[in-house]
Amino acid sequence: MTSVIPKVTQLSSRVIRVLGCNPGYYTLQGTNTYIIGTGKKRALIDCGEPDVPEYIDSLKEVVSEHGFSLSKIIITHWHPDHVGGTRDVLKHVADKDCKVFKMKNTQHDPLYSDFFELNFVNDQDEVEVEGATVKLHWTPGHAKDHLALYLKEEDSLFSGDCVLGEGTVVFEDLLTYLQSLNKITALNSKRLYPGHGPVVTDPVEKVNEYIDKRMSRERQIVEALSRIDGGYLTSMEIVKITYNDSLPPSLMFGAEHNVRMHLEKLIKEDRVETLKLANSVDEELATIKYRLKRSAD
Repeated sequence: MTSVIPKVTQLSSRVIRVLGCNPGYYTLQGTNTYIIGTGKKRALIDCGEPDVPEYIDSLKEVVSEHGFSLSKIIITHWHPDHVGGTRDVLKHVADKDCKVFKMKNTQHDPLYSDFFELNFVNDQDEVEVEGATVKLHWTPGHAKDHLALYLKEEDSLFSGDCVLGEGTVVFEDLLTYLQSLNKITALNSKRLYPGHGPVVTDPVEKVNEYIDKRMSRERQIVEALSRIDGGYLTSMEIVKITYNDSLPPSLMFGAEHNVRMHLEKLIKEDRVETLKLANSVDEELATIKYRLKRSAD
């Protein structure tokens, strides 16, 4: 890691970062949650994971020290390290009438809507508290319901897990993810407040790094497939070729997921085809192999 993130950091006159206290391989030092605004009632962006007393204590201390309350919560996307702690925040820290805003996700919202009310938002909606107005930008790819939040007063962007302060991103759909990266570039913000890692002060350069890395990985995948002269490879075989066995076992799953997302993109572009080897016990365990699509004779 390039820097140590304290539990609480005043990043600007209207932004306080509170670390989610949930470090891990994919959360880095933990999930960044942000309190925004300058008045007596402020908004919290993301809530970390459930059942993390250390995080709740940090929030309580900030609220008490600065003399404000939390009247709104904005969730960037459905992943548990961003929405999981919402129930705890509502119970122990936020105002009784605090509203929770989120883009709709019919698959995952029922996990939380039984415990608190969700106020669904759309692309280009705005949420406002005193001293902070955020415009919501739908940026799918990492997750279908992912939002990036543009803070008008600062020309800054809360990028969620679309762009991190360090490291790379796992995504659900590479094509839409690349489109979302282009959206973020077009906003031309002065800085990014990411879902994990330190503040990004050179957003365009950081996004270009992400795009270049994805295109470099795609070239490696295509090269690996081209070496077998019409044969097939599994996604894990491609991982072992393209990563040169340099990954620790704990990161192999994430690497294979990203490789499969690249392969799905190449399939959509009609550049790769698949072979499905059925499993006699369970159809869902069928092995899928990939090769470059042969041109028509």
